[in-house]
Amino acid sequence: MPDVVISEFMDEAAVADLAARFDTLYDPKLVDDPAALAAAVTEARALIVRNRTQVRGALLEGAGALTVVGRLGVGLDNIDLPACEARGIEVIPAVGANNASVAEYVITAALILLRGAWLRSAEVAAGTWPRQAMMGAEVGGKTLGLVGYGGIARETATRATALGMHVVAYDPFLPPGDPAWAGAQTLDLDQVFAQADVLSLHVPLTDDTRHMVSASCLALMKPGAVVINAARGGVVDEAALAASLSRGHTGGAALDVFEVEPLTADAGQKFEGLNVLLTPHIAGVTAESNVRVSSMISEKIASKLKS
Repeated sequence: MPDVVISEFMDEAAVADLAARFDTLYDPKLVDDPAALAAAVTEARALIVRNRTQVRGALLEGAGALTVVGRLGVGLDNIDLPACEARGIEVIPAVGANNASVAEYVITAALILLRGAWLRSAEVAAGTWPRQAMMGAEVGGKTLGLVGYGGIARETATRATALGMHVVAYDPFLPPGDPAWAGAQTLDLDQVFAQADVLSLHVPLTDDTRHMVSASCLALMKPGAVVINAARGGVVDEAALAASLSRGHTGGAALDVFEVEPLTADAGQKFEGLNVLLTPHIAGVTAESNVRVSSMISEKIASKLKS
């Protein structure tokens, strides 16, 4: 039986590094086969996952030798943290390793949604020439509102400031005197909603943040403002967002995460014909960040297993 089980994709060099030191099972198909995964981790000391593997319930109950779970990313809502703690299982996320990739995703989405033209290439290819309709807007001079002001949000703020954006943020867990606030104006949550031309979410999914972006909050926003969610799907009330987009109050949205993942065709129908970018939970996944995340977790898992 393997010492290390990896149930989702990981950089091959990092896998090879682990395999050189421990009996390692690398099988990204395990995420779609809970029974096979449960059998594989029966005697494993380490499990490495991304966001789809559910580390809870019967999986944990049957993994009596498990001492550590490595998360190839930072979100932990797919891991039962209290259950892990009760069993003495350490959970290690890849904090900071994909900050740049998510920040670039947010800035790219803001540019695409405000400019508008990038989504209409087919019209130009078809022989139309809709210059006035594709005029769009600049990000320079606009206000970026950040809900949550941790490491990813701060990286986003740095890039937005370089583009001439004004940055406002809300984070009740960051002390008022923290030096990080030098990069943004601190506001109450309702003020962030009201002032943002671009709203970007950077919070975990908890009871307090579920459907934080509700119909009432969207109504507070400026007409034409855009919403970007590369945090966790349940933070946005998708039905309320689709309704606001349909009415034309919200100008556009970029969603990399969804209330239920993978997004099904039926669930996606509410966004058809709207000014949206929909991506499959890849904001934090680039060639470069995959190497950084995988290397970090590989090293930390190896250190834990040797201790």
